[in-house]
Amino acid sequence: MGRVRLTVAAVALGAAALTVGAVLLTHDEPRARVAAEPPPLFLDLGVRKDTEARAIRRAAGLYGRGRLADARAIFDRYSSPEAEVGAAFARWPDGTLERLRGLAESGVSQLHLGVALAALGRDSEAADALERAERLAPDSSYAIRADDFSHPRMVPGLPFFVTSREPTGALRAGLELQSLGRPLSARRALAAAVRRSPDDPEVLTAAAVVRFDKDDPAAAFARLGPLTRRFPRAQTVRFHLGLLLLWVAAVDDAKPQLERARALDPASRLGREAERFLARL
Repeated sequence: MGRVRLTVAAVALGAAALTVGAVLLTHDEPRARVAAEPPPLFLDLGVRKDTEARAIRRAAGLYGRGRLADARAIFDRYSSPEAEVGAAFARWPDGTLERLRGLAESGVSQLHLGVALAALGRDSEAADALERAERLAPDSSYAIRADDFSHPRMVPGLPFFVTSREPTGALRAGLELQSLGRPLSARRALAAAVRRSPDDPEVLTAAAVVRFDKDDPAAAFARLGPLTRRFPRAQTVRFHLGLLLLWVAAVDDAKPQLERARALDPASRLGREAERFLARL
């Protein structure tokens, strides 16, 4: 379950990004500087371990280290959407937009078209492409990345649930789906878990956390708020309320929630996690 639990380091990194006001590419970046640098790639191959997936991951690593020609040689061998997007980016900036626009519309192609347009300072066009990415692949990491651009003040990505016990059944399935960037599937799995365990604060809190949507954060908070009254001694409710407040950059509101979570059981997993967050705030 290591992939399911959100580490303190990950949130600390997100908080640092908030501090400097830089999440992915924003319109506040100097245009000439951003356009001159290859924009980041966000290729999601899930749990694939086949030859092509390994090759594309290697190419993405080369790209990230600035070895565009070496990355391009690998991307050009394959015709999957991820490989074609990688091949377009590895030619940056020569023909990148033309290649991306020539691809079939998909979450990955529209996300990267938006990224490329943003890097070139064409913000309105970028916003349109990013909206298409969310619409075309709502249950994917590409939609999550696209949404990050619309909410640069929030922590990148979606919050993960920190377990206080080893999850099983639909709870475990829902958390794993969330960790894989499948938020809609995670919601369905967690809704099933709630039907089976309607009085379990752990399950109810997890179901609230996966409802978090940057376009409508109130959907998650509206579920967590009543749980604080229904389960006043449930550490998981207070901890995750604090976590979601951190996600929307409401640091001053998050601190008392994390302090309450820590006070409920300082020696527990959630108590220790709360202490680590507080030490970094």
